[in-house]
Amino acid sequence: MIRPLYDRGVCADVMVAEDDEKQAELVRRYLEREGHAVRVVGDGLAALDAVRHREPDLLVLDVMMPRADGLDVVRVLRSEHRELPVLMLTARSTEDDLLLGLDLGADDYMTKPYSPRELMARVRTLLRRTRRAATEPAAADPVLRVGALVVDPARHEVSVDGATVECTPGEFRILAALAAGPDRVFSRQRLLEELHGFDRYISARTVDVHVMNLRKKIERAPRRPERLLTVFGVGYKLTDPAKAARRAR
Repeated sequence: MIRPLYDRGVCADVMVAEDDEKQAELVRRYLEREGHAVRVVGDGLAALDAVRHREPDLLVLDVMMPRADGLDVVRVLRSEHRELPVLMLTARSTEDDLLLGLDLGADDYMTKPYSPRELMARVRTLLRRTRRAATEPAAADPVLRVGALVVDPARHEVSVDGATVECTPGEFRILAALAAGPDRVFSRQRLLEELHGFDRYISARTVDVHVMNLRKKIERAPRRPERLLTVFGVGYKLTDPAKAARRAR
């Protein structure tokens, strides 16, 4: 009898979009060992059609695929305001690829070759976070204001100086956490828990990538940030630059 690697507390409908049949079969087998129902498609357009027909709980998405690549699939899904978790798999390993995948709205990113055990751990983490969000009662979260930056958790909206800022789900979770504690320093591990919950398989580098993307969106000069600041050796904090300027006088 094959025993599951992990607790089967979260059994889900998982779609795997992978054109390499051997890779797809490997991922399918491991997911099914965890008790998940698995659908496999072999190209980007088939993935989009299948999601529109029946949206899965999680999409495991290869980047390099025929007809439409994984980046295009994520771009279209997010443009349709679909917030299903997306875990991207790719043979590309450069920082630019990581930035682009997360910037488009992927929730996590793994490079090939990868450990199936690590892949299952990341799947488990994403599903657990999604289940928690779906079962927790909706709260009347207050609008968060840090100077000219406004974060509205209920509407999932961000603005700076009255201009709307488009954020991916991961960027929004980090920004909301920081805005809830202005001038408080958050460690990378604390922000990582906001993204994925505690899981040793997720790299803290993911937080740095989201922070870099956020600075491009909320700072006048991203290379010289005034709002989203690095506290070297500790983590990040969100501050009101106008208030900081007044204190410095």
